[in-house]
Amino acid sequence: MNAHQSVTIVMIEDDEGHARLIEKNIRRAGISNEIRHFTDGTTALDYMFNDATGPALNGPALILLDLNLPDMSGTDILARVKAEGSAVRRTPVVVLTTTDDKVEIQRCYDLGCNVYITKPVNYENFAQAIRQLGLFLSVIQVPDQED
Repeated sequence: MNAHQSVTIVMIEDDEGHARLIEKNIRRAGISNEIRHFTDGTTALDYMFNDATGPALNGPALILLDLNLPDMSGTDILARVKAEGSAVRRTPVVVLTTTDDKVEIQRCYDLGCNVYITKPVNYENFAQAIRQLGLFLSVIQVPDQED
C-alpha cells in the first residue's frame, strides 16, 4: 500500500490481545495507514457499507478478517463483502484465523478471500507472521471501489 494511497485497514478481530499484537507488528513493518478495529461483524459491516467514512462511500480499504466472531461467522462477512453488486467487492480480504481446517480454507477462497493465514499458536511465531504480513501489505496495490 503506497503512501499516496489513503487505504484504511479494517480489522475484524474479537480477541483484544490478538488485535493489539496484529496492530503492533503491522506498525513495526512500517505501515502507518489508519486501522479501524471492530470486535464483531455487525458493527464492521455497518461501517463498511453505511458509514460515510467507510470504504463503500469513501474509497479503498483492506480487510483483516477473523473467522470466529461472537455474532456471526467471518465467512458470512466475506460472502457479504464479495457478493455481486457489493460496493466493496474489490476490497482485498486477508483471513487471519486459528482455523486450519482444509474445507474452511477452500470455502474462504471460493468466497473470494485473497489471502488465508492461520494464526500460529506460539506468541513469537504469531508476532513474526504478522510482521511478514506487514511487509506484504507495504508492497500490495489496493483497487479503488466501483463508482
